[in-house]
Amino acid sequence: MTTLEIKGDWNITKGKLKQKWAKLTDNDLRYTEGQQEELVGRIQKLTGETREVVENTIKEYSAACGCK
Repeated sequence: MTTLEIKGDWNITKGKLKQKWAKLTDNDLRYTEGQQEELVGRIQKLTGETREVVENTIKEYSAACGCK
């Protein structure tokens, strides 16, 4: 994933991710530029989803809110 795919309006995307995977916290969803891989890895570890599912979900939610 690229920075632009995640960056957008992260608060909206973060809220949607928390709705999908209720066990995620704000701390789990900390986004620091340049650390997209770590973010995806954290979500993947906590949810048990595959990397592909996590990345596609982030892309889908980012696109739905007009973030990019």
